[in-house]
Amino acid sequence: MIEIIEDLPENVVGVTASGVVKEEDYDKILKPLIEDKIQKHEKICFLYHLDENFDKFTREALLEDAKVGKEYFTSFEKIAVVSDKDWLLNTVEIFKFVIPASVKTFSNEELADAKAWVSE
Repeated sequence: MIEIIEDLPENVVGVTASGVVKEEDYDKILKPLIEDKIQKHEKICFLYHLDENFDKFTREALLEDAKVGKEYFTSFEKIAVVSDKDWLLNTVEIFKFVIPASVKTFSNEELADAKAWVSE
């Protein structure tokens, strides 16, 4: 499931993923939120927090994630990924060099630092 993080500046999309993230989380929450912010701001920042209860992405959710990345590839100024899942943080570290935005990874205990960084 994906929930919106409310206490962020207007140009920042922030969400917390918990449990199992499904395709409908992208369709009903994440994509409309990104589209709304992009209509109001030329570039946006993105905070993706995968909390300690995050379990997995369904295959369909992974495909939606790839579609979102492709569709909004140049819309992001900064992307912060917060998680304690080493496989995820390592994957982000590998691919961040091909993303045309500043990308940083943080552990769950560094969530406040991630919020501050994307809000700068």
